[in-house]
Amino acid sequence: MDRMTTSSQPSAQPTVLIIDDEVGPRDALKVVLGPFCTIHCAENARIALELLRTKSIDLITLDQKLPDRPGLELLQEIKLEYPHIEVVIITGYGSLKSAMEGIRHGAAGYLLKPFNTHELTTLIQQTIEKKRRLDFLRRYLRNSPELWGSPEQGTQAWKILQTEYFSLSPNNEPVTAIPSQDDMTLLPLLSDILEATDRQLLNHSSRVSFYATLMAARLNLSLTDQKALALGAFLHDIGKTNLPHYRFSGDQVLPSREPVLCREHPGNGARMIAPLGLPAEVGQIIAAHHERWDGQGYPRGLHGTETPLLARIVGMAQLFDHLTADTPGRSPLSVEQAIQQITNPSLMQFDPQLLELFIDVVKESTASIPTLSAAPAA
Repeated sequence: MDRMTTSSQPSAQPTVLIIDDEVGPRDALKVVLGPFCTIHCAENARIALELLRTKSIDLITLDQKLPDRPGLELLQEIKLEYPHIEVVIITGYGSLKSAMEGIRHGAAGYLLKPFNTHELTTLIQQTIEKKRRLDFLRRYLRNSPELWGSPEQGTQAWKILQTEYFSLSPNNEPVTAIPSQDDMTLLPLLSDILEATDRQLLNHSSRVSFYATLMAARLNLSLTDQKALALGAFLHDIGKTNLPHYRFSGDQVLPSREPVLCREHPGNGARMIAPLGLPAEVGQIIAAHHERWDGQGYPRGLHGTETPLLARIVGMAQLFDHLTADTPGRSPLSVEQAIQQITNPSLMQFDPQLLELFIDVVKESTASIPTLSAAPAA
């Protein structure tokens, strides 16, 4: 295993690109961030993109109103071309709506001018710390096929990963053993693994877990099953962390269009989490969430109730979110359009009774949470 331990990593100053057309805010940011960052500046989007092509940048502070193009448009281009660069929006032209748009398109944080120096330094330092963790995980996932190997290989790989990951944060105590089923100390690590692969994958996983939790309450599942469903839904796509150059925006909603390699992710995911001692239902969800009611799913071609109940729930939730997710590079459907597609009688993808209940749950949730109610205007 080509292991790169945290102790061997250089502690070089992070490099920050300040994108702002106003001299005053640029100079203020340089004064605040200069003591612990290497600084580059750009007064417009054109210069910023030139610097990104020639410099190694860790973090960007981005004004939302630039002279040559909107900041949100530039953010989307940056996250598509340089997904591992973190972006913090700092602007005097913001609002809650624009903040949410920035976060939705991959920004790590948001501050309004005039900014508070303490809030700014705290946000920047936290973002840099997170980037170091995510960059470490990207290297580890790339260099550690043992995570998807035999149970013995996986157990050892997880132990090494935990020790190195938790040593990156002074606030976390090192974990010296694989946790028990009731121990959720690994949840931050599992979340960061998804985010290191693609932040939009983490967002998708969180939304799927949200929908699954609503279904659990409606079905009056036991507390044990509710916990397993929430965690299994959150981890359902963890097998995609094994796919080279994975991007959530490139996911194919229709299974017939999925690459063969992508169809391996349920099995890879179940094998990956097996050494963690999580409830068996979590592994079942991961392994079976792409099975179909008509037996045309994968990887095993299970029919009807051969697919575990919790996996059937997650299968519906993940497809609904794929259809409605407002993410870069995709055109979301409205809730009504998505419902029409998943209820197409010619498909027979889902348990009919569960599907009827799921539609009721979705309609109720979108009525009470306006941001889920419709796709945004183009």
